[in-house]
Amino acid sequence: MDFNIKSGQPEKRHTDCLILPVFESVKSPIINTKLEKSCREALTNILKLGDTNGKVGQNLLLHNIPGINSDRVLLVGCGKESEFNDKVFREVIQKMATSLNNTGVREAICYLTEIPLKDYDSAWKIQQAVMITVSSRYKFEQFKSNQDKSKNPRQELKKITWIINNPRETGKAEQAIKIGLALCAGLQIIKDLANTPPNVCHPDYLAKFALKLAKSYKAISAAVLERKDLQALKMGALLSVGQGSAQPPKLITLEYRGAAKSQAPLVFVGKGITFDTGGNSLKSPSGMIGMKFDMCGAATVLGIIKFAAELNLPLNIVGVIAAAENMPGGSASRPDDIVTTMSGLTVEILNTDAEGRLVLCDALTYCERFKPEVVIDMATLTGACVVALGNFHSGLFTNYQPLANDLLNAGIVSGDKCWQLPLTDEYQRLLDSNVADLANVAGPEGGSIVAACYLSRFTKNYHWAHLDIAGTACRYTGKDRGATGQPLPLIAEYLLNKCK
Repeated sequence: MDFNIKSGQPEKRHTDCLILPVFESVKSPIINTKLEKSCREALTNILKLGDTNGKVGQNLLLHNIPGINSDRVLLVGCGKESEFNDKVFREVIQKMATSLNNTGVREAICYLTEIPLKDYDSAWKIQQAVMITVSSRYKFEQFKSNQDKSKNPRQELKKITWIINNPRETGKAEQAIKIGLALCAGLQIIKDLANTPPNVCHPDYLAKFALKLAKSYKAISAAVLERKDLQALKMGALLSVGQGSAQPPKLITLEYRGAAKSQAPLVFVGKGITFDTGGNSLKSPSGMIGMKFDMCGAATVLGIIKFAAELNLPLNIVGVIAAAENMPGGSASRPDDIVTTMSGLTVEILNTDAEGRLVLCDALTYCERFKPEVVIDMATLTGACVVALGNFHSGLFTNYQPLANDLLNAGIVSGDKCWQLPLTDEYQRLLDSNVADLANVAGPEGGSIVAACYLSRFTKNYHWAHLDIAGTACRYTGKDRGATGQPLPLIAEYLLNKCK
């Protein structure tokens, strides 16, 4: 899809569809003041008929409006003008995109980005609008058989022109388009990988995908550590998770070089459990549905690298993926097993379904060799985080408060929010074991916090943050079942801020 930036009078522009905002409970509901009086009056008279009252989600498609040089006019409900904020803006753009996707419109000119928005400039509005519009068209149909196509298939939207108030902001707005498209490229990778069935997307599939991605950009290199390499590194925890599967575990690394070698890298670690049965601590049948999404953290790492390469960000970034399949069986690890991690710490495995922290702890130790500025891991780690925060915030834990502040602020700006939870000694003591250095689980209380405490034992040599994305990275069931692409928007905003 093509996007560009313009400014000017809407009624004089010819297009398939002119998109205008409508607010409720105001004397002049059409917010655009550049409309000629006759056009404004014609639209106002139509609105008086009551087909829409300007509430969010109430869009109205009109044809052949006098005085407007456009085949259609889409009036988009924006709610109360006094309550219009960043959240409403995103929702309005989503509703607009859905409306356009249900028409035969090929080109459109959109004035929604012209609406004043406190604390946010045109560039922010454009970036959000591009990301939401493109994402609204996402479908995962790679595994559907060919369907009979209509003799007269509906034409797809090909081009949108975004209108801004200030022509001097054109340069920033055009850059915002590039950022939005790079975000969409990363989101595409994340969603496609996470939605791919586990009989296809296994550790070897992830490894080959990473190597292919590296070949696409000069700035990216990739490497894959196999079972023998993991044994040599004494990654007993990662190996224990994968030993019950016919698919051997792997540690996948990607390096994006956008800055001088002397610049310490930002390291992102992703949990890559391509399917989680719970191992010998077997999940219930219903509890296994959606466990293909247990590698969303790994997919996000690949999306981050893609995003950075698309924009040639002046940063050094390392991605580390701990990939394994957690299966039961005669060779699988057992509750009561004790394994030795790469760090040298021994772990008593009390629950083989707490496998994410086992693969991550060896990956986090491995990160030390990169001498990182910061390390951020992302994992669909605990159901407890879903209970605590639902699907609206990722759980945030850290040993370095300035990093937490950066991520919290990035979440607010991007709309991909996180919420900080405690990481204190009271919870650390719950991991005490009488036969090993620590256990991999504790009691039912504070499950997401205890999991983060476990990870923190392996991150004492650098600044670290953990994002528990179990509630945000995907929807496990229902009509919206599938990957969301989160937390890429949050991380992308964090990276863009690091470039300033």
